[in-house]
This record gives sequence, C-alpha cells and structure tokens, in this order.
Amino acid sequence: MEKIVAFSDWLWGFPLVTLLLVASLYLTINLKFIQFRHFFYMMIQTFGSVNKTPKGEGTITPRQALTSALSSTIGAANIVGVPTAIMMGGPGAVFWMIVIAFLGMALKFSENVLGVHYREKNKKGEFVGGPTYYMKKGFKNKKLGAIFSIVFAFALMLELIPSIMVQGHSAARTVHDTFNIHMGVTGVVLAILAALVVFGGIQRIASFTEKIVPIMVGLYCLLGFAIVVMNITQVPNIIALVVEQAFNPSAALGGTFGAALATTIRWGFARGIYSNEAGLGTSPIAHAAAKTDHPVRQAFWSVSEIVVDTFVVCSTTAFVVLVSGVWTAEDAKSQSAALTARAFEDAFGQFGSMIVSISMVFFVFSTVIVVIFYGSRMAEFLFGLTGGWIMKVVYVLSLIVGALGAATQLWNLLDLALAIVLIPNVIAVLILSPKVKSLTIDFFNNYK
Repeated sequence: MEKIVAFSDWLWGFPLVTLLLVASLYLTINLKFIQFRHFFYMMIQTFGSVNKTPKGEGTITPRQALTSALSSTIGAANIVGVPTAIMMGGPGAVFWMIVIAFLGMALKFSENVLGVHYREKNKKGEFVGGPTYYMKKGFKNKKLGAIFSIVFAFALMLELIPSIMVQGHSAARTVHDTFNIHMGVTGVVLAILAALVVFGGIQRIASFTEKIVPIMVGLYCLLGFAIVVMNITQVPNIIALVVEQAFNPSAALGGTFGAALATTIRWGFARGIYSNEAGLGTSPIAHAAAKTDHPVRQAFWSVSEIVVDTFVVCSTTAFVVLVSGVWTAEDAKSQSAALTARAFEDAFGQFGSMIVSISMVFFVFSTVIVVIFYGSRMAEFLFGLTGGWIMKVVYVLSLIVGALGAATQLWNLLDLALAIVLIPNVIAVLILSPKVKSLTIDFFNNYK
C-alpha cells in the first residue's frame, strides 16, 4: 500500500499537473483565447440571465445545473486545501492558482460543450450526458470509444466510494471537534438526509442545490470579506507579496531558486486544478441535463463555475489566511488545515470557529449529494437504472462507514482512482477538440 501511495503522490505531482497545463494551453490557443476575449459576454449570458426562461430542451434549468456542479467543486478543500497550498508553496501559489484557473476555463468549456452535444435521454425521459457519452458517440474508432467510456465509468463509479468516505469523515470530525457530537451520529444523520435528496432524482438534487449553494457560499464569503476589511491596511502588502513570491519564492521553500519556483507553481496549479475539477469530466454530467438551445451556451455556465469556485471562494480563503497573519505562526505548516478556522476564530471568537465548522458541513453535504448523482449516472450507463439505484444505496452507506473512520485503507486509493478518471477524459477532449471548435464557431455565427 505504501508503494501505491508513493506512486499516486508522484503521479499527482508534475506528471498530471503538466498534462492538465498542456491540455488547457492547447485548448486555449485552439479556441483563440475564448475565455479572455469573451469573458464578460459569458458572465452576462450566465449571471446576467439567471432569471430568464431558458430556451431549448432539458431536464433542469441552467442555473440548477450550475449550482449542482458547484456543489461538487465547492467542498472541504476550499477551506483546508488553500492554506495547505500556501504553506507548501508559499504565498506565490495563490497567483499561480488564479493563472491555471483562467487556462482551465478552456478545458472545462470544451468538456461541457461535448457533454451537452452528445447527450441523450434515458428510460425515465431525463437528459443524460458526460464523458461516457462523448467517448462512445464521438470517437471515429467506436471500439476505442467504448473502451474509454467503460474505463471512465468504472473508475469514477468506484472512486466515489472512498471519496464519499473521506468527505463523511471530514464532516463528522469537524462536528465532533466543535460540538462534541459522536462521529457515528453525524454519519447517520448525513446519510439519512443525503438519501432523502438523492433518491428524488436530478430534479430534487437540482432544487436543493439551487437553494443551499448561494446561501453557503454567500455566508462564508461575506464573513471572509469582513476579515479582509478588518485587516484592510495589510491588503496592498499582501497583494505585492503574492505577486513577488510567484516569481521569486522565498528560500524557506528550500532548494535552489529553480526548485523553489517549481514548488510554488506546482502547488498553485494543483490547488486550482483540484478545486475547480477542470478535466475530471464530472461537470458535464450535471450540465448535460440543462435546458439549452446550444451546447456552447450551456458551456458558458461551466466557465462561471470556475469564477465562483476559484476566484471567489478559494481567493476568499487565501486572503483571509494571508491578511490575518495566521500563516506566519510557528506551527502554521504542521497545522495548515486549521489555519482558516484559526483566522475566523481570531476575528469572531467562538462564533467564527462555529461558522467555519458549519460551512465545512454544508460544503461536504452538498458535495456528497452531487457526487452520488454522478456515480449513479455511471452505474446507470454500465448497468441500467437498477444499477444506478443500487450504487446510490452503496454511496449513502459509505457516508456512515467513512464517518466512523472505517475502511481507511481504501482512502489511499482515492488519488490513484481519480487519475484513472482524469487521464482518459483529457485525452478524449483533446481528440474531440475539432468538434468543440466547430460548435463554438457555429454558436458565434448563428446563435449569439
């Protein structure tokens, strides 16, 4: 198991970060820097049209697709992962997190264009799509497409079991530490609540996320902004520090200048990639169900995901940690996961600590219900509607198992399984990039 963990850690270092960077750069250039040239148009088409009646066919509204996908990306890592990146890569990692987020928009846009374009209806009459469908239907070599789609579906379906366990344990541990409630009790409560939502299908999930995501993101960011305002005199210095350290990282990172710079970029890129899930192929599963008249129009909503997840939530966490000064404490590196809670507690006392704990639980719960939906869609693709229902049961029970801290050996396989999900999806998106380009040209010529 130690060798598997070591290999997984190496794989999620430079190999996969490089793959995602190269793919994002290629798609950015191939689409003529669409995320920069049409950024404000995309924001008008998404945030500026949330109350408009959508055109075209679909099962849920574009806004519901956005909040469902955001529920998956906004998780515990937004609170504990960002300070870890700062402590491991220095403040400059925040700069590179933003850079990869901009580049990753092209990758996320592309996979969502394909997800909507190749979608179809299931036996319930719901629109379904995502990587399995564009691999199966988009490849000229149908055998290769079938292999890719089956590998992706199996890998994602199984990867979500340890993923849900980790999320459940994270929430249960947080509740135990803050409110002294037994972790098993939290696991059972989360499982019951998750079952009530996920067995209602995509429409109930979408309705739930549409209500809860704006509240949880708004509350967390509002209090985070308050901390930044409390330390407003530090903001110019922190911005200057982030930019300086992005290109001239401190010697504290160790090694030569080149090694330190590489470490800063690696952690910044990794945080941005892991957070917004560009290239994982999960977002298209949600967006494929949306009502839309063109794949490109719906793909704009996936770009707005990155704006909320990385530019708003992750940046809020980063500035809270940096301006509050908690990152300079002697034990900051060993306690990096707790720095956000420490900053909130310093600013608001016990209330601040409780807010971070409650935010963590909401972030985890919203993530779990959507990834259960993703996994059940993979089971449905492989085994039909019954297979999807059975996997929902397995995932719900995994929440309880994870909360109790059981089956921890499975957790070590999480990153490796995630790599098996990501690699075939990124390759498929690159192979099908001509279709993305032609659909994009079609939209701006005929639908804009």
